[in-house]
Amino acid sequence: MDRDNYGRVSFTASEIFRALYSGKISSLDNVHLTDAEEKNKLLSAIKLNYDDSVKLSFYEDLELSINDFDRLLQKNWFMPNNYCPDLIEFLYSKCKTDVEKSRVIEEIKLFTEHNMFDLLFYLKYLVDTMREHNIVWGVGRGSSVASYILYLIGVHKIDSIKYDLDIKEFLR
Repeated sequence: MDRDNYGRVSFTASEIFRALYSGKISSLDNVHLTDAEEKNKLLSAIKLNYDDSVKLSFYEDLELSINDFDRLLQKNWFMPNNYCPDLIEFLYSKCKTDVEKSRVIEEIKLFTEHNMFDLLFYLKYLVDTMREHNIVWGVGRGSSVASYILYLIGVHKIDSIKYDLDIKEFLR
C-alpha cells in the first residue's frame, strides 16, 4: 500500500487480491493501481475466483495541481448547503471592540489570500456538530491558536488578541 501525490491510497494487485482472498473485504471503491497491467491481472484473477458479488471501481490519475485538488475537495465536504450563509456577519456579531473587528477583517483577508476562507464554513459546522453531540475537543494546539477567527468559531479556547499572538504565525 502506498499513497499517490494527492494522499489517496494506492495498492498493488497482489495486495488487493490477498485482501479479497482473506475474506476481509468484498468490495473496493476508488482503488488506485500504479500500473495498467496489474489492473488487468487483478480483474482476470477476480473473474476466475469470484462471482459478480465482488465489486471494484478504479480511479484515474488526476491532472490537477495539489492546490487545485485541495480546493476541489473543499467544495465537496459533507455538510448542509448554506450552513451559516453569512459567516462574516456571524464573526462580526461576536466582536465587542474595534480591535476585535479589525483583527477579524485582517484575518478574513489573510484566509482569503491563502484560499482557506471556505474552510472556515466547515470548521464552524464541525464545531457546532461536536457541541450538539457533546463531543469534547482540546483547548487549542500549535499555530492555530494565533487565529482570532478560529477562537470565535470555537475551534480553540485561546484568545489570540488577549495574548498578543500574531496571525501570521498561523498563516505563513
